[in-house]
Amino acid sequence: MLEQLSLPHWTARRRDDLLPLLDELEEKIAPLSQAVEQEAQANPQAQLLCSHPGVGPITALAFVLTIGPVSRFERSKNLASYLGLIPKEDSSSNRRRLGHISKQGNALLRGLLVEAGQSAARWEPDLKRAYQRLKHKKQYKGIAKVMVARKLAIRLYWMLRNNQPYTPARTQGSPSHLVGRGQ
Repeated sequence: MLEQLSLPHWTARRRDDLLPLLDELEEKIAPLSQAVEQEAQANPQAQLLCSHPGVGPITALAFVLTIGPVSRFERSKNLASYLGLIPKEDSSSNRRRLGHISKQGNALLRGLLVEAGQSAARWEPDLKRAYQRLKHKKQYKGIAKVMVARKLAIRLYWMLRNNQPYTPARTQGSPSHLVGRGQ
């Protein structure tokens, strides 16, 4: 499809130079992706996490391997702090100021959770609603992505903690006051 695009001369030449590199990289990435998928298939916790929309084998396996035994986190808030998905606090006296996220945890997992969160927000109504609400405020698109990543991390934590696959928070046709929020 890229080869068929009509581009100006130098742009077309640059495309022709880069396409073989893309093919070479895809050949090198394919066996690695296959190995990760096999490891995720062999890990029951990763399989459990893959039941959540937007979470694939790479994110699930990275989550399981990075956090280790879920029992080491007493609360989901501790996990969010461990992953660096909570705001820094700069407080003095009775003034409380929350800043950017702390970024104290594993940067790879945090990035994977942000990407998985964006994907999950397309398919999961509660995440989509929360993302859209914050995104439409002035200059909060990045903050909304991190918020969804944090919510996703907490959901994954509870899935592991309760050893339960993903179930939608609200089902069609059931009264909302009878269905739990899932978090």
